[in-house]
Amino acid sequence: MGTATNARKTAAEISGFQASPQLSAALQRVLVDLIELHLQGKQAHWNVVGTNFRDLHLQLDEVVDFAREASDTIAERMRALDAVPDGRSDTVAGNTSLPEFPAYEHATADVVDLITARIYAVVDTLRAVHDAVDDEDPSTADILHQLIDGLEKLAWLIKSENRKV
Repeated sequence: MGTATNARKTAAEISGFQASPQLSAALQRVLVDLIELHLQGKQAHWNVVGTNFRDLHLQLDEVVDFAREASDTIAERMRALDAVPDGRSDTVAGNTSLPEFPAYEHATADVVDLITARIYAVVDTLRAVHDAVDDEDPSTADILHQLIDGLEKLAWLIKSENRKV
């Protein structure tokens, strides 16, 4: 009979997975765009007027809720990987890839186009960082997949308001 080797580790040999600086930076990019989408979605929600107001007003709250929950998921994932999320307003404003949202009231058809473009801007960020994230941490990449799916569905539902057939 062969001898069995002990596979037990000592406590000193065990450590959790830690994000590299590159993974931390990628998730920070996602975080600021999600926070900005939450803020811009609320701005649109408060200032949309016109035909189909109520339906779009409620849809915008769905975007806001999704973005807020997603930003929390990303920030908590960063903390789980010993990265430090930065969601301060100056950081968000200085680093988001989303275009600035115009002030004042906007017609529903315009808001549909404005918010859809911003959702797709977040999706662009998610897709841009995905492969690097997947190479280092497939578990985090799974989270990004879910966010892409959810945001693309929201964009489809909202942009359908302006479709003509």
